[in-house]
Amino acid sequence: MRRCLLDSRVTRVAWLNRTTILYTGNDKWTMDPRVILLANTKSQYSITIQDVDLYDEGPYTCSVQTDNHPKISRVHLIVQVSPQILNISSDVTVNEGSSVTLLCQAFGRPEPTVTWRHLTGRRRSFVIEDEYLEITSITREQSGLYECIAANEVSSPVVRRVNVTVNYPPYISVVKNTGASVGQKGILRCEASAVPLAEFQWYKEETRLDSGLDGVRIESKGPMSMLTFFNVSEKDYGNYTCMASNKLGNTNASVILYGPGAVHDMSNTASEATAGLWVLGILILSCLVKF
Repeated sequence: MRRCLLDSRVTRVAWLNRTTILYTGNDKWTMDPRVILLANTKSQYSITIQDVDLYDEGPYTCSVQTDNHPKISRVHLIVQVSPQILNISSDVTVNEGSSVTLLCQAFGRPEPTVTWRHLTGRRRSFVIEDEYLEITSITREQSGLYECIAANEVSSPVVRRVNVTVNYPPYISVVKNTGASVGQKGILRCEASAVPLAEFQWYKEETRLDSGLDGVRIESKGPMSMLTFFNVSEKDYGNYTCMASNKLGNTNASVILYGPGAVHDMSNTASEATAGLWVLGILILSCLVKF
């Protein structure tokens, strides 16, 4: 709203925007429907502009004619604009070790501050205050969501997000040797971390195993692969190799399926060795006593 204070000597009044006449007295000269006369009294002459935009910014003049001489009052309209993100990078997928540049362009009056931050789980780590975020030699830990926040004093900050996916070759994080009795079920597990997800293959010595053959099933889901023996036999015992691969590389690990008898035999061998040493010690001691 623009207000011009009057007194009893005023004979004519007008509102102007730069050189354009908006109102003279009660007569509207502008075609803009947003400009409305609010008051034209002996003490006040005021107008309002609805839905203000940047084009309305600038000087406004209230011209007052009195009996003696004209008087002019000027006011400068400054338009503030809430922050807006005009351009932001799309989601991106890169290989580990590559360089990444994210862009977030924002507009507002006053000019907004642009901040990038990385969302890691429940934590939000601040990264940089700039419209560009450059990451050199990106690591797998730097994958995830990145927030661009544009903020000024006019309204609440505006937030947009970019998802960064980092591809890396597999590494096997979990394997565990498993024991199973003959005739029982035995399961070997192999877990690999990789992006994209790893594909799994199982081998016994040089022979690749196929699901459904020789009473075994291979089931892979997400980062986990399981080799299941439904009816373990003696020939199933031994060393197996789990291989995990994706387009960036491959890796493998060994895992053993063993029977309870093998563990029992190892235990017996250790006991027999201990007993033998104990008998040998008694014989040596007896000889020493005789001498």
